[in-house]
Amino acid sequence: MLVKVRQGAELSGAEKEFVDCLKSFPITCLAAVDLHVGENGTRRIDAVLFTPRGITVVAVKGFQRRQGGIFTIVDGAWKISEAPIELDDPSGTGPSDQLEQAVYAVRKKLERALLDPGHVCGVVALVPPRGVVVRPARTNLRPGLDVVVANVPDATELRIYIEGFSAAARDWTADRVGAAVRALGTENGPSRAELIADGFAANAPSVRATALPHTRPPKPRPAPRRSSAPQSVGAWVIVAVAVVGVLAVLGVVVSAWVHDTEGPESAVEQTSTVEPSPPARTPRNCMPFQADC
Repeated sequence: MLVKVRQGAELSGAEKEFVDCLKSFPITCLAAVDLHVGENGTRRIDAVLFTPRGITVVAVKGFQRRQGGIFTIVDGAWKISEAPIELDDPSGTGPSDQLEQAVYAVRKKLERALLDPGHVCGVVALVPPRGVVVRPARTNLRPGLDVVVANVPDATELRIYIEGFSAAARDWTADRVGAAVRALGTENGPSRAELIADGFAANAPSVRATALPHTRPPKPRPAPRRSSAPQSVGAWVIVAVAVVGVLAVLGVVVSAWVHDTEGPESAVEQTSTVEPSPPARTPRNCMPFQADC
């Protein structure tokens, strides 16, 4: 890991402890410490960390006294074991606000230099005196902003935080990091050879560079034809079933029509058959005691 401190920088005890933590990490990373950005370099940035996969701005905070315990943030108030945290910070501005302002200043400085910074993260590094334990060792303020507790004996979470950029793409090459460091006004920035030796890529990876030499992409093969015989058989079976169904329905209709036509005739025939009535008798004049009268 490369650590570059600005010439003539006056570091606090917490910042020196933070630098010692960084120097012990076998990580591909450049730490530019004590930067001055903003208009006329009026804003001081404690540190900016460059990894092959991103940038994070660091605000280093020490303690006024040996204060250890459970670290919490309640309604914006930073506390350790229910007592207000006492940081060695004469500015009077809250650490969250300071971190947001530092992230904004770094991003704008790079954009004005026509460099794309991507997503710039931020972290507050709480550096308690050696022997003092503060837990949890990492707390999330909001997406992209964290708080990490670190000193030389207890720097595991800080290392995990820096290595956590591994999920992003390796977009920061040696040339890109060098241009960004120069844009931030670092006087004793690392050379290109130093960045490459630390693990930064010399050039951005390209699709053509990763292709195998003397190879051509395989020609697309036509998709195999499926046999249409099973489909034809199935279609004919469906047609046959449909024809049989139509014939059955037609037979039912014809049968019903025949019965309807025969019914009325038979009824007419039955009603037209009338038994003959006896002939009417003609009255005759009968003689008295006539036998056939």
